[in-house]
Amino acid sequence: MEKDMKLSERITLNPKVCNGRPTIRNMRFTVTQMLELLASGMTTDEILADYPYIEKEDIFACLWYASKIADAQSILPLAS
Repeated sequence: MEKDMKLSERITLNPKVCNGRPTIRNMRFTVTQMLELLASGMTTDEILADYPYIEKEDIFACLWYASKIADAQSILPLAS
């Protein structure tokens, strides 16, 4: 539970940053961008090397955030 709190503090929602989309530590790096990098096959080490301002815990926080969103009561199919 305490670990979840620390991860959740890394994800920020600020209407002045990226139009209020969830970002990492109020930077202009969205949770979506991180998830797309991971989905493309980039490893944690590759991401950390390419984006020196990102911390390993930021990556875990994005995954944690995505898991909470995916844990919805009802799921709608994605439009293709």
